[in-house]
Amino acid sequence: MRPRGILAGLRIRKKLIVLHTSFSLTLAILLLLALRPALSKVITQGEQAQAALAIAAIRQADAGFPPARVDHPPDGRLVFRVAPPEQLGLTPAQVAVLRGPGQRLNLVGTREGAGVAEMLPDGSAVLARARNSAARSAVNLVYALLIVSLLAGYAFVALALEVLVLPRHVYGPIGAMLDADDAVRRGDRHAELVPESLIPADELGEIMRSRNQSITALRASERQLASALTRLEDSAADLRKKNHLLETARRNLEGADRLASLGMMSAGIAHELNTPLAVVKGLVDKLAEGQDLSATERALLARVVRRLEKLSEGLLDFARVRPPRLETAALRAVVEDAWTLIRLDRTLVSPTTKPEFVNRVPESLTLRCDADRLVQVFVNLVRNAMGVMRDAGVSPARVVVTAQTMVREGEDWIAVSVSDAGPGIPPEVIERLFEPFYSTRLDAEGTGLGLAVSQGIVREHGGVLIARNATEEDLGRDPSVAGAVFEILLPKDPAGLFGPTEDA
Repeated sequence: MRPRGILAGLRIRKKLIVLHTSFSLTLAILLLLALRPALSKVITQGEQAQAALAIAAIRQADAGFPPARVDHPPDGRLVFRVAPPEQLGLTPAQVAVLRGPGQRLNLVGTREGAGVAEMLPDGSAVLARARNSAARSAVNLVYALLIVSLLAGYAFVALALEVLVLPRHVYGPIGAMLDADDAVRRGDRHAELVPESLIPADELGEIMRSRNQSITALRASERQLASALTRLEDSAADLRKKNHLLETARRNLEGADRLASLGMMSAGIAHELNTPLAVVKGLVDKLAEGQDLSATERALLARVVRRLEKLSEGLLDFARVRPPRLETAALRAVVEDAWTLIRLDRTLVSPTTKPEFVNRVPESLTLRCDADRLVQVFVNLVRNAMGVMRDAGVSPARVVVTAQTMVREGEDWIAVSVSDAGPGIPPEVIERLFEPFYSTRLDAEGTGLGLAVSQGIVREHGGVLIARNATEEDLGRDPSVAGAVFEILLPKDPAGLFGPTEDA
Protein backbone atom coordinates (compact mmCIF):
# COMPACT_ATOMS: atom_id res chain seq x y z
CA MET A 1 0.00 0.00 0.00
CA ARG A 2 1.39 3.41 -0.97
CA PRO A 3 1.75 5.97 1.89
CA ARG A 4 -0.91 8.66 1.96
CA GLY A 5 -0.93 12.23 3.21
CA ILE A 6 0.03 15.74 2.23
CA LEU A 7 3.77 15.08 2.63
CA ALA A 8 3.78 11.59 1.10
CA GLY A 9 4.86 12.78 -2.35
CA LEU A 10 7.61 15.19 -1.15
CA ARG A 11 11.30 14.45 -0.82
CA ILE A 12 12.93 14.63 2.59
CA ARG A 13 14.39 18.15 2.17
CA LYS A 14 11.04 19.61 1.13
CA LYS A 15 9.31 17.78 3.96
CA LEU A 16 11.73 19.31 6.47
CA ILE A 17 11.24 22.82 5.04
CA VAL A 18 7.47 22.47 5.26
CA LEU A 19 7.68 21.10 8.80
CA HIS A 20 10.09 23.86 9.99
CA THR A 21 7.95 26.62 8.51
CA SER A 22 4.71 25.18 9.83
CA PHE A 23 6.16 24.72 13.31
CA SER A 24 7.59 28.26 13.49
CA LEU A 25 4.36 29.87 12.29
CA THR A 26 2.32 27.77 14.68
CA LEU A 27 4.55 28.73 17.61
CA ALA A 28 4.35 32.45 16.67
CA ILE A 29 0.56 32.30 16.51
CA LEU A 30 0.38 30.52 19.85
CA LEU A 31 2.66 33.13 21.48
CA LEU A 32 0.56 35.97 20.04
CA LEU A 33 -2.60 34.37 21.33
CA ALA A 34 -0.98 33.92 24.75
CA LEU A 35 0.48 37.46 25.05
CA ARG A 36 -2.37 39.45 23.49
CA PRO A 37 -4.77 39.34 26.51
CA ALA A 38 -2.04 40.45 28.93
CA LEU A 39 -0.79 43.32 26.72
CA SER A 40 -4.33 44.42 25.96
CA LYS A 41 -5.06 44.52 29.70
CA VAL A 42 -1.95 46.67 30.31
CA ILE A 43 -3.05 49.16 27.60
CA THR A 44 -6.60 49.26 28.97
CA GLN A 45 -5.42 49.90 32.52
CA GLY A 46 -3.04 52.60 31.29
CA GLU A 47 -5.74 54.39 29.33
CA GLN A 48 -8.13 54.13 32.30
CA ALA A 49 -5.45 55.63 34.56
CA GLN A 50 -4.83 58.41 32.03
CA ALA A 51 -8.57 59.24 31.88
CA ALA A 52 -8.84 59.23 35.69
CA LEU A 53 -5.84 61.60 35.98
CA ALA A 54 -7.40 63.94 33.43
CA ILE A 55 -10.67 64.08 35.44
CA ALA A 56 -8.72 64.65 38.63
CA ALA A 57 -6.68 67.45 37.04
CA ILE A 58 -9.80 69.30 35.84
CA ARG A 59 -11.40 68.98 39.27
CA GLN A 60 -8.32 70.40 40.96
CA ALA A 61 -8.21 73.27 38.51
CA ASP A 62 -11.91 73.83 39.21
CA ALA A 63 -12.26 74.63 35.54
CA GLY A 64 -15.52 72.79 35.18
CA PHE A 65 -16.47 70.17 32.66
CA PRO A 66 -17.94 71.20 29.34
CA PRO A 67 -20.78 69.04 27.99
CA ALA A 68 -18.38 67.59 25.39
CA ARG A 69 -14.73 68.12 24.77
CA VAL A 70 -11.91 66.43 22.88
CA ASP A 71 -8.26 67.00 23.78
CA HIS A 72 -5.30 65.83 21.73
CA PRO A 73 -2.29 65.23 23.93
CA PRO A 74 1.03 64.32 22.18
CA ASP A 75 0.57 60.54 22.62
CA GLY A 76 -3.17 60.27 21.76
CA ARG A 77 -6.47 61.96 22.59
CA LEU A 78 -9.01 62.48 25.41
CA VAL A 79 -12.79 62.57 25.08
CA PHE A 80 -14.97 64.14 27.85
CA ARG A 81 -18.74 63.95 28.12
CA VAL A 82 -20.95 65.40 30.92
CA ALA A 83 -24.57 64.31 31.19
CA PRO A 84 -26.89 62.38 33.43
CA PRO A 85 -25.66 58.79 33.73
CA GLU A 86 -28.59 57.45 31.77
CA GLN A 87 -27.61 59.57 28.75
CA LEU A 88 -23.94 58.51 28.54
CA GLY A 89 -24.71 55.28 26.65
CA LEU A 90 -24.20 53.10 29.70
CA THR A 91 -26.10 49.95 30.45
CA PRO A 92 -28.47 49.87 33.45
CA ALA A 93 -26.00 47.68 35.31
CA GLN A 94 -23.18 50.16 34.69
CA VAL A 95 -25.44 53.05 35.79
CA ALA A 96 -26.21 51.16 39.00
CA VAL A 97 -22.48 50.68 39.66
CA LEU A 98 -21.82 54.34 38.92
CA ARG A 99 -24.50 55.49 41.37
CA GLY A 100 -23.15 53.08 43.93
CA PRO A 101 -20.90 53.81 46.89
CA GLY A 102 -17.77 54.36 44.88
CA GLN A 103 -19.49 56.55 42.30
CA ARG A 104 -16.84 55.45 39.77
CA LEU A 105 -16.92 53.04 36.84
CA ASN A 106 -14.01 51.69 34.78
CA LEU A 107 -14.82 51.30 31.08
CA VAL A 108 -13.14 48.86 28.71
CA GLY A 109 -11.55 49.97 25.47
CA THR A 110 -13.45 50.93 22.32
CA ARG A 111 -12.34 52.81 19.24
CA GLU A 112 -12.09 55.91 21.47
CA GLY A 113 -10.03 54.01 24.03
CA ALA A 114 -10.59 52.90 27.61
CA GLY A 115 -11.79 55.26 30.30
CA VAL A 116 -13.65 55.97 33.51
CA ALA A 117 -16.98 57.54 34.55
CA GLU A 118 -17.51 59.49 37.82
CA MET A 119 -20.50 61.15 39.48
CA LEU A 120 -20.45 64.93 39.91
CA PRO A 121 -21.88 66.83 42.88
CA ASP A 122 -24.80 68.16 40.82
CA GLY A 123 -26.00 64.60 40.11
CA SER A 124 -24.65 64.46 36.60
CA ALA A 125 -21.75 62.22 35.52
CA VAL A 126 -18.53 62.81 33.59
CA LEU A 127 -17.24 60.15 31.18
CA ALA A 128 -13.62 60.37 30.02
CA ARG A 129 -11.96 58.03 27.48
CA ALA A 130 -8.26 58.12 26.65
CA ARG A 131 -6.56 56.51 23.65
CA ASN A 132 -2.81 56.07 24.08
CA SER A 133 -1.51 55.67 20.54
CA ALA A 134 2.11 55.40 21.62
CA ALA A 135 1.40 52.45 23.89
CA ARG A 136 -0.64 50.70 21.23
CA SER A 137 2.18 51.24 18.70
CA ALA A 138 4.68 49.82 21.16
CA VAL A 139 2.58 46.71 21.65
CA ASN A 140 2.27 46.19 17.91
CA LEU A 141 6.05 46.62 17.64
CA VAL A 142 6.46 43.91 20.28
CA TYR A 143 4.24 41.61 18.23
CA ALA A 144 6.25 42.29 15.09
CA LEU A 145 9.60 41.82 16.80
CA LEU A 146 8.38 38.57 18.37
CA ILE A 147 7.29 37.13 15.02
CA VAL A 148 10.46 38.25 13.28
CA SER A 149 12.62 36.83 16.05
CA LEU A 150 10.88 33.47 15.91
CA LEU A 151 11.07 33.25 12.14
CA ALA A 152 14.69 34.34 12.14
CA GLY A 153 15.56 31.82 14.82
CA TYR A 154 13.92 28.95 13.03
CA ALA A 155 15.39 30.07 9.72
CA PHE A 156 18.81 29.98 11.34
CA VAL A 157 18.14 26.53 12.81
CA ALA A 158 16.84 25.22 9.46
CA LEU A 159 19.85 26.65 7.65
CA ALA A 160 22.23 25.10 10.16
CA LEU A 161 20.49 21.74 9.74
CA GLU A 162 20.55 21.96 5.95
CA VAL A 163 24.21 22.99 5.82
CA LEU A 164 25.85 21.24 8.77
CA VAL A 165 23.72 18.30 9.97
CA LEU A 166 21.42 16.84 7.32
CA PRO A 167 23.92 16.51 4.43
CA ARG A 168 26.29 14.44 6.58
CA HIS A 169 23.88 12.46 8.74
CA VAL A 170 20.79 12.06 6.51
CA TYR A 171 21.23 13.00 2.86
CA GLY A 172 24.68 11.45 2.58
CA PRO A 173 23.77 7.99 3.98
CA ILE A 174 20.53 7.91 1.97
CA GLY A 175 22.43 8.79 -1.19
CA ALA A 176 25.00 6.06 -0.47
CA MET A 177 22.20 3.52 0.00
CA LEU A 178 20.52 4.61 -3.25
CA ASP A 179 23.82 4.26 -5.11
CA ALA A 180 24.24 0.76 -3.69
CA ASP A 181 20.70 -0.18 -4.77
CA ASP A 182 21.46 1.13 -8.25
CA ALA A 183 24.56 -1.08 -8.29
CA VAL A 184 22.37 -4.08 -7.41
CA ARG A 185 20.11 -3.32 -10.38
CA ARG A 186 23.14 -2.98 -12.67
CA GLY A 187 24.60 -6.23 -11.39
CA ASP A 188 27.73 -4.52 -10.05
CA ARG A 189 28.70 -6.86 -7.22
CA HIS A 190 31.62 -4.65 -6.12
CA ALA A 191 29.46 -1.59 -5.36
CA GLU A 192 26.25 -3.19 -4.05
CA LEU A 193 27.27 -2.92 -0.37
CA VAL A 194 27.36 0.41 1.47
CA PRO A 195 30.90 1.04 2.79
CA GLU A 196 31.14 0.82 6.57
CA SER A 197 32.76 4.29 6.67
CA LEU A 198 29.54 5.82 5.30
CA ILE A 199 27.21 4.12 7.78
CA PRO A 200 26.21 6.38 10.72
CA ALA A 201 25.73 5.11 14.27
CA ASP A 202 21.98 5.73 14.41
CA GLU A 203 18.71 4.12 13.28
CA LEU A 204 19.49 4.91 9.64
CA GLY A 205 22.81 3.12 10.09
CA GLU A 206 21.00 0.06 11.48
CA ILE A 207 18.83 -0.01 8.35
CA MET A 208 21.92 0.21 6.14
CA ARG A 209 23.71 -2.57 8.03
CA SER A 210 20.60 -4.75 7.84
CA ARG A 211 20.47 -4.15 4.08
CA ASN A 212 24.14 -5.12 3.71
CA GLN A 213 23.56 -8.29 5.71
CA SER A 214 20.54 -9.19 3.56
CA ILE A 215 22.51 -8.66 0.34
CA THR A 216 25.41 -10.73 1.70
CA ALA A 217 23.09 -13.57 2.74
CA LEU A 218 21.36 -13.44 -0.65
CA ARG A 219 24.65 -13.70 -2.51
CA ALA A 220 25.71 -16.62 -0.30
CA SER A 221 22.43 -18.38 -1.08
CA GLU A 222 22.95 -17.72 -4.79
CA ARG A 223 26.43 -19.23 -4.62
CA GLN A 224 25.10 -22.28 -2.80
CA LEU A 225 22.31 -22.61 -5.35
CA ALA A 226 24.74 -22.28 -8.24
CA SER A 227 26.97 -24.92 -6.67
CA ALA A 228 23.96 -27.20 -6.15
CA LEU A 229 22.86 -26.68 -9.76
CA THR A 230 26.35 -27.52 -10.96
CA ARG A 231 26.35 -30.71 -8.91
CA LEU A 232 22.87 -31.50 -10.17
CA GLU A 233 23.92 -31.04 -13.78
CA ASP A 234 26.95 -33.26 -13.20
CA SER A 235 24.72 -35.86 -11.53
CA ALA A 236 22.20 -35.63 -14.37
CA ALA A 237 24.95 -36.12 -16.95
CA ASP A 238 26.30 -39.06 -14.98
CA LEU A 239 22.78 -40.45 -14.60
CA ARG A 240 22.16 -40.17 -18.35
CA LYS A 241 25.39 -42.04 -18.96
CA LYS A 242 24.46 -44.75 -16.47
CA ASN A 243 20.94 -44.99 -17.90
CA HIS A 244 22.45 -45.51 -21.33
CA LEU A 245 24.64 -48.27 -19.94
CA LEU A 246 21.69 -49.82 -18.09
CA GLU A 247 19.50 -49.68 -21.19
CA THR A 248 22.22 -51.39 -23.18
CA ALA A 249 22.60 -54.01 -20.46
CA ARG A 250 18.82 -54.44 -20.28
CA ARG A 251 18.56 -55.11 -23.99
CA ASN A 252 21.36 -57.62 -23.70
CA LEU A 253 19.71 -59.24 -20.69
CA GLU A 254 16.34 -59.44 -22.43
CA GLY A 255 17.83 -61.65 -25.10
CA ALA A 256 19.61 -63.78 -22.53
CA ASP A 257 16.50 -63.92 -20.34
CA ARG A 258 14.36 -65.07 -23.26
CA LEU A 259 16.85 -67.80 -24.02
CA ALA A 260 17.06 -68.80 -20.34
CA SER A 261 13.25 -68.79 -20.01
CA LEU A 262 12.93 -70.84 -23.15
CA GLY A 263 15.50 -73.27 -21.78
CA MET A 264 13.72 -73.50 -18.42
CA MET A 265 10.34 -74.00 -20.07
CA SER A 266 11.73 -76.57 -22.46
CA ALA A 267 13.32 -78.44 -19.58
CA GLY A 268 10.08 -78.28 -17.61
CA ILE A 269 7.99 -79.46 -20.55
CA ALA A 270 10.45 -82.27 -21.23
CA HIS A 271 10.39 -83.28 -17.57
CA GLU A 272 6.58 -83.24 -17.46
CA LEU A 273 6.28 -85.22 -20.71
CA ASN A 274 8.99 -87.81 -20.13
CA THR A 275 7.21 -89.77 -17.39
CA PRO A 276 3.78 -90.07 -19.07
CA LEU A 277 5.39 -90.72 -22.46
CA ALA A 278 7.50 -93.52 -20.98
CA VAL A 279 4.32 -95.11 -19.64
CA VAL A 280 2.58 -94.72 -23.00
CA LYS A 281 5.63 -96.13 -24.84
CA GLY A 282 5.71 -99.17 -22.57
CA LEU A 283 2.04 -99.87 -23.10
CA VAL A 284 2.33 -99.30 -26.86
CA ASP A 285 5.27 -101.73 -27.03
CA LYS A 286 3.18 -104.30 -25.20
CA LEU A 287 0.35 -103.82 -27.69
CA ALA A 288 2.85 -104.07 -30.57
CA GLU A 289 3.89 -107.48 -29.26
CA GLY A 290 0.27 -108.58 -29.53
CA GLN A 291 -0.42 -108.61 -25.82
CA ASP A 292 -3.64 -107.28 -24.37
CA LEU A 293 -3.73 -104.59 -21.68
CA SER A 294 -5.15 -105.38 -18.31
CA ALA A 295 -7.85 -103.24 -16.70
CA THR A 296 -5.22 -101.64 -14.47
CA GLU A 297 -3.02 -100.82 -17.44
CA ARG A 298 -5.96 -99.38 -19.39
CA ALA A 299 -6.89 -97.17 -16.39
CA LEU A 300 -3.24 -96.09 -16.16
CA LEU A 301 -3.21 -95.18 -19.85
CA ALA A 302 -6.40 -93.11 -19.40
CA ARG A 303 -4.90 -91.22 -16.44
CA VAL A 304 -1.72 -90.52 -18.41
CA VAL A 305 -3.73 -89.20 -21.35
CA ARG A 306 -5.78 -86.95 -19.03
CA ARG A 307 -2.58 -85.62 -17.50
CA LEU A 308 -1.20 -84.86 -20.94
CA GLU A 309 -4.46 -83.07 -21.81
CA LYS A 310 -4.29 -80.97 -18.65
CA LEU A 311 -0.66 -80.17 -19.39
CA SER A 312 -1.62 -79.10 -22.90
CA GLU A 313 -4.50 -76.93 -21.64
CA GLY A 314 -2.24 -75.35 -19.03
CA LEU A 315 0.40 -74.55 -21.65
CA LEU A 316 -2.23 -72.95 -23.86
CA ASP A 317 -3.57 -70.84 -20.98
CA PHE A 318 -0.06 -69.83 -19.99
CA ALA A 319 0.94 -68.89 -23.53
CA ARG A 320 -2.33 -67.10 -24.37
CA VAL A 321 -1.64 -63.36 -24.04
CA ARG A 322 -4.39 -61.01 -25.22
CA PRO A 323 -6.01 -57.87 -23.87
CA PRO A 324 -9.03 -58.79 -21.76
CA ARG A 325 -12.53 -58.03 -23.02
CA LEU A 326 -13.64 -55.51 -20.45
CA GLU A 327 -17.15 -55.32 -19.11
CA THR A 328 -18.70 -54.02 -15.93
CA ALA A 329 -19.15 -56.92 -13.53
CA ALA A 330 -20.07 -57.40 -9.89
CA LEU A 331 -17.03 -58.85 -8.12
CA ARG A 332 -19.14 -60.81 -5.64
CA ALA A 333 -20.90 -62.60 -8.55
CA VAL A 334 -17.51 -63.44 -10.12
CA VAL A 335 -16.37 -65.05 -6.85
CA GLU A 336 -19.66 -66.96 -6.53
CA ASP A 337 -19.30 -68.31 -10.11
CA ALA A 338 -15.82 -69.60 -9.19
CA TRP A 339 -17.18 -71.37 -6.09
CA THR A 340 -20.01 -72.89 -8.14
CA LEU A 341 -17.44 -74.49 -10.46
CA ILE A 342 -15.31 -75.73 -7.55
CA ARG A 343 -18.29 -77.40 -5.86
CA LEU A 344 -18.57 -79.71 -8.90
CA ASP A 345 -15.19 -81.25 -7.96
CA ARG A 346 -16.17 -84.09 -5.62
CA THR A 347 -12.55 -84.61 -4.57
CA LEU A 348 -12.66 -81.24 -2.86
CA VAL A 349 -16.31 -80.72 -1.97
CA SER A 350 -18.33 -83.68 -0.71
CA PRO A 351 -20.70 -84.49 2.16
CA THR A 352 -17.76 -85.95 4.08
CA THR A 353 -15.33 -83.01 3.68
CA LYS A 354 -17.86 -80.17 4.17
CA PRO A 355 -15.52 -77.24 3.42
CA GLU A 356 -16.55 -73.72 4.40
CA PHE A 357 -16.49 -70.95 1.81
CA VAL A 358 -17.23 -67.35 2.96
CA ASN A 359 -17.75 -64.65 0.37
CA ARG A 360 -17.48 -61.26 2.09
CA VAL A 361 -17.17 -59.19 -1.06
CA PRO A 362 -19.65 -56.26 -0.90
CA GLU A 363 -22.54 -56.67 -3.33
CA SER A 364 -22.21 -53.08 -4.53
CA LEU A 365 -18.55 -53.50 -5.56
CA THR A 366 -18.15 -53.50 -9.35
CA LEU A 367 -15.20 -53.22 -11.72
CA ARG A 368 -14.35 -53.37 -15.40
CA CYS A 369 -12.83 -56.77 -16.16
CA ASP A 370 -12.91 -59.90 -18.31
CA ALA A 371 -15.25 -61.79 -15.98
CA ASP A 372 -14.65 -65.25 -17.50
CA ARG A 373 -10.89 -65.04 -17.12
CA LEU A 374 -11.15 -63.53 -13.64
CA VAL A 375 -13.37 -66.49 -12.62
CA GLN A 376 -10.49 -68.75 -13.64
CA VAL A 377 -8.16 -66.87 -11.25
CA PHE A 378 -10.47 -67.40 -8.26
CA VAL A 379 -11.07 -71.02 -9.28
CA ASN A 380 -7.30 -71.67 -9.22
CA LEU A 381 -6.75 -69.85 -5.90
CA VAL A 382 -9.71 -71.38 -4.03
CA ARG A 383 -9.11 -74.89 -5.48
CA ASN A 384 -5.44 -74.72 -4.47
CA ALA A 385 -6.39 -73.64 -0.95
CA MET A 386 -8.97 -76.43 -0.61
CA GLY A 387 -6.51 -79.01 -1.92
CA VAL A 388 -3.74 -77.94 0.47
CA MET A 389 -6.07 -78.05 3.48
CA ARG A 390 -7.40 -81.46 2.37
CA ASP A 391 -3.87 -82.87 2.11
CA ALA A 392 -2.90 -81.31 5.47
CA GLY A 393 -5.94 -82.82 7.17
CA VAL A 394 -7.41 -79.45 8.14
CA SER A 395 -11.05 -79.78 9.17
CA PRO A 396 -13.13 -77.93 8.51
CA ALA A 397 -11.38 -76.49 5.46
CA ARG A 398 -12.22 -72.77 5.42
CA VAL A 399 -11.63 -70.13 2.72
CA VAL A 400 -12.63 -66.46 3.16
CA VAL A 401 -12.70 -63.95 0.32
CA THR A 402 -12.77 -60.24 1.23
CA ALA A 403 -12.47 -57.06 -0.85
CA GLN A 404 -12.14 -53.34 -0.30
CA THR A 405 -11.51 -50.24 -2.41
CA MET A 406 -8.49 -47.97 -2.15
CA VAL A 407 -6.98 -44.99 -3.95
CA ARG A 408 -3.47 -45.20 -5.40
CA GLU A 409 -1.96 -42.21 -7.24
CA GLY A 410 -5.40 -40.74 -7.78
CA GLU A 411 -6.90 -43.94 -9.27
CA ASP A 412 -9.49 -46.28 -7.74
CA TRP A 413 -8.24 -49.83 -7.03
CA ILE A 414 -9.76 -52.97 -5.54
CA ALA A 415 -7.85 -55.18 -3.11
CA VAL A 416 -9.13 -58.79 -2.93
CA SER A 417 -7.82 -61.27 -0.35
CA VAL A 418 -8.25 -65.06 -0.54
CA SER A 419 -7.36 -66.46 2.92
CA ASP A 420 -7.40 -70.08 4.10
CA ALA A 421 -7.01 -72.01 7.34
CA GLY A 422 -4.19 -74.21 6.05
CA PRO A 423 -0.59 -74.58 7.21
CA GLY A 424 0.64 -71.54 5.26
CA ILE A 425 3.37 -71.23 2.64
CA PRO A 426 6.90 -72.38 3.45
CA PRO A 427 9.40 -69.50 3.15
CA GLU A 428 11.54 -71.35 0.61
CA VAL A 429 8.52 -71.82 -1.65
CA ILE A 430 7.20 -68.22 -1.78
CA GLU A 431 9.97 -66.94 -4.07
CA ARG A 432 9.31 -69.62 -6.74
CA LEU A 433 5.58 -70.00 -6.23
CA PHE A 434 4.56 -68.38 -9.54
CA GLU A 435 7.24 -70.04 -11.69
CA PRO A 436 5.87 -72.32 -14.46
CA PHE A 437 6.13 -76.07 -13.73
CA TYR A 438 7.08 -75.44 -10.11
CA SER A 439 4.48 -77.83 -8.67
CA THR A 440 3.84 -78.02 -4.92
CA ARG A 441 0.89 -78.90 -2.73
CA LEU A 442 -0.23 -75.28 -3.32
CA ASP A 443 -0.92 -76.19 -6.96
CA ALA A 444 -3.87 -78.56 -6.85
CA GLU A 445 -3.64 -79.23 -10.58
CA GLY A 446 -0.21 -80.79 -10.14
CA THR A 447 1.03 -79.25 -13.42
CA GLY A 448 2.84 -76.26 -11.89
CA LEU A 449 0.92 -73.89 -14.20
CA GLY A 450 -2.20 -72.92 -12.20
CA LEU A 451 -0.65 -70.04 -10.23
CA ALA A 452 1.45 -68.91 -13.20
CA VAL A 453 -1.69 -68.72 -15.35
CA SER A 454 -3.53 -66.80 -12.59
CA GLN A 455 -0.68 -64.32 -12.31
CA GLY A 456 -0.74 -63.81 -16.08
CA ILE A 457 -4.50 -63.08 -16.09
CA VAL A 458 -4.14 -60.57 -13.24
CA ARG A 459 -1.31 -58.85 -15.09
CA GLU A 460 -3.45 -58.66 -18.21
CA HIS A 461 -5.90 -56.64 -16.11
CA GLY A 462 -3.10 -54.29 -15.01
CA GLY A 463 -3.03 -55.76 -11.52
CA VAL A 464 -0.72 -57.61 -9.16
CA LEU A 465 -0.99 -61.06 -7.50
CA ILE A 466 0.88 -61.45 -4.20
CA ALA A 467 1.29 -64.51 -1.98
CA ARG A 468 2.10 -64.34 1.75
CA ASN A 469 1.21 -65.87 5.09
CA ALA A 470 -1.38 -64.43 7.49
CA THR A 471 -0.12 -61.66 9.79
CA GLU A 472 -1.19 -60.53 13.27
CA GLU A 473 -3.35 -57.87 11.62
CA ASP A 474 -5.09 -60.54 9.53
CA LEU A 475 -5.67 -62.72 12.59
CA GLY A 476 -7.09 -59.71 14.42
CA ARG A 477 -9.75 -59.40 11.73
CA ASP A 478 -10.51 -63.14 11.41
CA PRO A 479 -8.56 -65.66 13.54
CA SER A 480 -10.20 -68.60 11.74
CA VAL A 481 -8.01 -68.14 8.62
CA ALA A 482 -4.42 -68.30 9.79
CA GLY A 483 -2.82 -69.90 6.74
CA ALA A 484 -1.89 -68.53 3.31
CA VAL A 485 -3.18 -65.22 1.93
CA PHE A 486 -3.31 -64.44 -1.78
CA GLU A 487 -3.87 -60.72 -2.48
CA ILE A 488 -5.08 -59.45 -5.84
CA LEU A 489 -4.76 -55.72 -6.58
CA LEU A 490 -6.85 -54.67 -9.57
CA PRO A 491 -7.58 -51.24 -11.07
CA LYS A 492 -11.29 -50.55 -10.91
CA ASP A 493 -11.24 -49.47 -14.57
CA PRO A 494 -8.15 -50.73 -16.44
CA ALA A 495 -9.38 -49.37 -19.80
CA GLY A 496 -6.57 -46.80 -19.87
CA LEU A 497 -3.99 -49.60 -19.81
CA PHE A 498 -5.17 -51.11 -23.10
CA GLY A 499 -6.45 -50.05 -26.45
CA PRO A 500 -10.16 -49.93 -27.34
CA THR A 501 -12.07 -52.95 -26.07
CA GLU A 502 -15.55 -54.21 -26.66
CA ASP A 503 -17.98 -55.08 -23.91
CA ALA A 504 -18.77 -58.75 -23.73
